[in-house]
Amino acid sequence: MKDVLIVGLGPAGISAAIYLKRSGVDPLLIGKDLGNLELFPLPIENYYGFPEPIHSKTLVQNGIAQAQHLGIEIKKEAVIEIAEKDSIFYVKTAQNEYLAKTVILASGKKLKSFSVPGFNKFKGKGISFCATCDGFFYRRKKIAIIGHSAYMKNELAYLSQLNQDITIFTNGETLDETFPFLIVKEKITKFLGDQKLTGIKTSDGQIYSIDGAFVAVDSPGSLEFAQQIGIIVEKGNVVVDKKYQTNIPGLFAIGDIIGGKLQIAKAVYDGMMVADDIKRYLKNKNK
Repeated sequence: MKDVLIVGLGPAGISAAIYLKRSGVDPLLIGKDLGNLELFPLPIENYYGFPEPIHSKTLVQNGIAQAQHLGIEIKKEAVIEIAEKDSIFYVKTAQNEYLAKTVILASGKKLKSFSVPGFNKFKGKGISFCATCDGFFYRRKKIAIIGHSAYMKNELAYLSQLNQDITIFTNGETLDETFPFLIVKEKITKFLGDQKLTGIKTSDGQIYSIDGAFVAVDSPGSLEFAQQIGIIVEKGNVVVDKKYQTNIPGLFAIGDIIGGKLQIAKAVYDGMMVADDIKRYLKNKNK
């Protein structure tokens, strides 16, 4: 079991890991990619200590290299679920499950959205991002699940315990295994309905009547984790106290996910500060 498990390989998560390591705590870092900065098209020109512009991807890679130089363990895996029981956190990836006394969410906010007509209109009105949160409300109803990765399979495993009237929409992607449900491979072109979601239209012109859709594309971000485990979210941000702790003891959040200025300097500051708070939390927990 790890004392600290950090989800996210961006500036916030890496900074927290570095400060924890140098203070005598061995964290585990998990992340499938470099986060939003990997996709940022412009060079960074306002970060201290770089007289020449530096590409955002290079800056993040340098941070990871620094963590590795200090001997910090890094797993390049996609986290698909976080659960808590008896003050122990269970962090599930596509390959493994890890146990930790504390968890730091530092995986940022997803910039990508489902660019399909009707998607934004029906978010929260038939479109859900959390099977464990909302699956109960769709028992004995027609539901869809959208995705093709390990994340989708994990959500499907939960939904199938509640409902057998499920249609899988891969949105043009391929599945590497079979399921006892209708599988639609064509791309989704529109979400249909009036006040709430009632159907999905695909690129071949077919319309599928449904009562609800669960989006499980790629891997979940911090907000999806928050919904899974019951963290309080307000206005799209995870709510934390002055010690960066959420309403769940031992579960902390830093970086873009908690709002404020979405800047690298702020993310690094969060990582530095949460390291001290977690050390104090672990000291009290171990008494």
